Amino acid sequence: MPPSSLTTQRKIGLTGGIATGKSTVSNYLAAQYHYPILDADIYAREAVAIGSPILTAIFQRYGDDVKETDGTLRRQRLGQIIFQDLREKQWLEAQIHPFVKQRFQTELAQHLEATVICVIPLLIEAKLFDLVTETWVVTCSQTQQMQRLQQRNHLTETEAIARINSQLPLSEKVKFADVVLDNSSDLATLHHQVDLALKRCC
Repeated sequence: MPPSSLTTQRKIGLTGGIATGKSTVSNYLAAQYHYPILDADIYAREAVAIGSPILTAIFQRYGDDVKETDGTLRRQRLGQIIFQDLREKQWLEAQIHPFVKQRFQTELAQHLEATVICVIPLLIEAKLFDLVTETWVVTCSQTQQMQRLQQRNHLTETEAIARINSQLPLSEKVKFADVVLDNSSDLATLHHQVDLALKRCC
């Protein structure tokens, strides 16, 4: 059912640093509370699907070096390029961010649940605050972030550092947070923080 006209839909913007645990939190919110999850990473992948204008522009800019034999995007190679050159990262984001924002706007218009979770890794950097009613930032220690990122993405230490440094520091992100979730301990502790955050009135 649609939310009451007397209440405002709660649109939680879930963000944080790379490999801090955003997916862990969103998975818990989906499994435990059955909230709909709108994920910027999914929309970003749609943006570079085969035949899309954005993928065509990427190939025109970088050539076959970032193209797989089946015509899909060679993500690892593109990542190596943009995380070593800020200008190229900004160019790519200028192509993808408008598409992602439009997808969120479309999906939010169709979801009438009282609470919706918007997972947006670059919520703060891209200034997408108008999409949400509150901002949750997932944090952890820098050592944990490095270890998790290297293990998850099979990166060298240098590659992991480049990816972490390409984002706004966690210390800056928390300044924009309505809720800070510390993912430095175990899952039970993290889940308890989520439970408490859902009870607070925004």
